[in-house]
Amino acid sequence: MFTTRPTLQGTFGMVSSTHWLASQAAMAVLEGGGNAYDAAVAGAFVLHVVEPHLNGPAGEVPILLAPAGGEVRVLCGQGVAPAGATVAHYRGLGLDLVPGTGPLAAAVPGAFDAWMMLLRDHGTKSLADVLAHAVAYAEDGHPPVERLGETVETVRELFTTEWTSSAAVYLPGGRAPRPGELFRNPALAATWRRLLAETAGAGDREAQIEAARAVWRSGFVAEALVRQAGRPTLDTSGEHHTGTLTADDLAAWSATYEAPAAYDWNGWTVCKAGPWSQGPVLLQQLALLPPELPPHGTADRLHLLIEGCKLAMADREAWYGDAADVPLAELLSAGYNAGRRRLVGERASSELRPGSPGGRFPRLSAHAHAPAGEAEFGALGVGEPTLARTAAGAPGVGSDGGTRGDTCHLDVVDRWGNMVAATPSGGWLQSNPVVPELGFPLGTRLQMAWLDEGLPNTLTPGRRPRTTLTPSLALRDGVPVMAFGTPGGDQQDQWQLHFLLEVARRGPVRGGLDLQGAVDAPNWHNESFPGSFYPRGMRPGRVVLESRTDAAVVDGLRRRGHDVVLGHPWSEGRLCAVARDPRTGVLSAAANPRGMQGYAVGR
Repeated sequence: MFTTRPTLQGTFGMVSSTHWLASQAAMAVLEGGGNAYDAAVAGAFVLHVVEPHLNGPAGEVPILLAPAGGEVRVLCGQGVAPAGATVAHYRGLGLDLVPGTGPLAAAVPGAFDAWMMLLRDHGTKSLADVLAHAVAYAEDGHPPVERLGETVETVRELFTTEWTSSAAVYLPGGRAPRPGELFRNPALAATWRRLLAETAGAGDREAQIEAARAVWRSGFVAEALVRQAGRPTLDTSGEHHTGTLTADDLAAWSATYEAPAAYDWNGWTVCKAGPWSQGPVLLQQLALLPPELPPHGTADRLHLLIEGCKLAMADREAWYGDAADVPLAELLSAGYNAGRRRLVGERASSELRPGSPGGRFPRLSAHAHAPAGEAEFGALGVGEPTLARTAAGAPGVGSDGGTRGDTCHLDVVDRWGNMVAATPSGGWLQSNPVVPELGFPLGTRLQMAWLDEGLPNTLTPGRRPRTTLTPSLALRDGVPVMAFGTPGGDQQDQWQLHFLLEVARRGPVRGGLDLQGAVDAPNWHNESFPGSFYPRGMRPGRVVLESRTDAAVVDGLRRRGHDVVLGHPWSEGRLCAVARDPRTGVLSAAANPRGMQGYAVGR
């Protein structure tokens, strides 16, 4: 069967990520004797350098890890709302949504601490070893992908008139980064060099990592982050605001380990982060599937999957969040989903229909009640963060002056069978001004929390905003066999479902899973629920398909009442995946061809 690339196979190690330089840096660490966790940390810090429009050190990351012979765990790198981030504070500023940009949207940064904990607890390499590639690319330069410069151009006016510290990094000499020319971030390189210098004398490997965590939480990094949060900054509200992040918030927070949410389906056990993420949406979509699916490649099958996704996303809106106990066991139970499945009819639904697990009455934000058929996104795509406001009509800018960003993904498996899946995001160059002393900005994940009181995802000090970030690990017979994930905001667990179903239905390639075939298969998403990013709009009934989808399927969906939009033939889904066959030890990997920058490497 034709694929854009082969599914890689080998026995030593495999990496798949959304940028070839991160993949190769991680592979270099494996070649140097490191394990999957060393490699993942090295790749992640390179992603901060080469995809700064998609993630940064002050963003966030959920990590799923499966140590060889051990239990799958979630390492939560999603920071919480600061102590001063109360609904009353934001309402007192005249806001009914958390802004999509600026320091008011900044949670406690989580990514750096999570990567340090992964390295400390599961890695073998020193902090200097895993940072070496990132420091080199920041200091000596890297040839940027096209989208980096395009993104900077969309916010040029904002950078030159308001966020001047960002212009200093991303518009050197007035020029945005250009493909084929080396782009440098010397401030970021200097930050990591200073961090290494301050921690070099702390003791052994683990002591140095702990010292780095302390520098981030209470040293020069923390001091610079707090100063930045206190600077009045123009945000998507059109006003200048200061943030709520304090030194106490930074000092008090730590990344944490927890058990994954899991669901058994057709011999697979799929593991996700809990309902502080949207991860259980994938699990509930599996729970909603009937015992027998309609034939592959038919409108009947896609209609069933689309309508099931709408129901799972409606439950996400009503029940997921860190500010309340989530009835997850009931939401994934057979009886509950049998009842939900009966709501799927012959026609497309345009209603947001959350269920009542355990007889509880669902409550939704006032922003989640758009009339059926009303489009609220303007030119912005569902699941794509609105990051900055500039002159309306500029390239890549929506009708409200917003520009968009996305996320990264990274999977690694090593020769010992250690496996990791991570979805770094946030801290985008378009989301907040660059902290001048550090070379990277704060994040904006608080925009995902509601300012309505009493909801599971109400903005609450000390609680995590419900994130869209959702890496996956899959097991067979209790043994981890596949790590996978994708960028894409609200689309992530839609695209991952389709990928998993493709993997499950396809025959083996060279004796292993057909990862690349599943990645390359036509994909789609629907928009019948409130988006997780400012301005939180929805398009009831809207389904976006790749235009290479069979015309009979498109016609069949339209006859069922779906509002079908055809996108670019290679526009839906940006999957990465690695796998290991526990019977043979053969490793596999695949990466997404869409966007022309994701790559898998291995041997």
